[in-house]
Amino acid sequence: MTMERLHIAIFGPANSGKSTLVNALCGQEVSLVSPHPGTTTDPVRKAVELPGLGACVLIDTAGLDDESLLGPERRRRTLAVLDETDIAVVLGGVIPDLIGDLPVVTYKRGESIESLLERLRAVAPKQEERYLTGDLVKSGDCVLLVMPQDSEAPKGRLILPQVQVLRELLDRGCNALCCTPESLASALKRITPDLVITDSQVFGLVNQALPPSTPLTSFSVLLAGAKGDLRTFVEGASAIDNLKPGDRILIAEACTHVPDTEDIGRVKIPALLRKKADIKVDIAAGNDFPEDLSAYRLIVHCGGCVATRTLVQSRIKKALRAGVPITNYGIAIAKLQGILERIALP
Repeated sequence: MTMERLHIAIFGPANSGKSTLVNALCGQEVSLVSPHPGTTTDPVRKAVELPGLGACVLIDTAGLDDESLLGPERRRRTLAVLDETDIAVVLGGVIPDLIGDLPVVTYKRGESIESLLERLRAVAPKQEERYLTGDLVKSGDCVLLVMPQDSEAPKGRLILPQVQVLRELLDRGCNALCCTPESLASALKRITPDLVITDSQVFGLVNQALPPSTPLTSFSVLLAGAKGDLRTFVEGASAIDNLKPGDRILIAEACTHVPDTEDIGRVKIPALLRKKADIKVDIAAGNDFPEDLSAYRLIVHCGGCVATRTLVQSRIKKALRAGVPITNYGIAIAKLQGILERIALP
């Protein structure tokens, strides 16, 4: 079951007390405080537990009125934070129009923290508890997880989606068995699974090993259902059939990481797409999601394991407004391998 940290971002002019407020909420010096304008340059994030709100992330931002040489870039990075914000706390009295429809709480220096917390609790969006596996499983089901342990897998531990799905299956009373692609045949001799969940990059291999009657899905597809919009992603994948030489594709990663030679987003998916057409690929990592999407024929977004639903939904809306199809890693790979119709969707 997915439960995300509430993201609360602090906005306002330079020297309006944003960093002081973040430190007060955290009970420790998280952000540097100084009387000099422009002390906060990049957004500063701090995970914290707040009374009545639970697990939160506080985001301290640069002043929206920064007129220094780097002011425009600081402003851009501050406004990029809006994509992941659940509640905006505004200091300085004026609420910027760019905040849009977000819940807004204003704060003036000298107000009590408890008063602020009361107002935050009043506007906090209710989190809907979602099962990653949706209606694909029930108590007592036997579920086989196929998890490659290649160079992309962190040494000594599992990647986050695998951990989340495994824990959820245990919570739902399922019998979970884990294997690698190399040990898949052996596992299938021992059990007849009610569902197989695999890493998307071995979709084809796993599909060939299973009887057509065995439901198959992937960790990325499950994340697409929990954080994104499956219908939009499936519709977006149909754009793959119409790619032409020279078309520009955006691979969007919610996190930043050092890619390796087997990277699924930067290596494997572009290689599969280029079998369709000689396309051009751009990479957007972390918060560097382009504002102007008009140059792209398709956006392929990562599973979003470290992203919030708010962030993924924001990017989907931007793509739809720009008229650009958007899909995600798992859905795209299933489409490219000709098995999308066979994949079980949560």
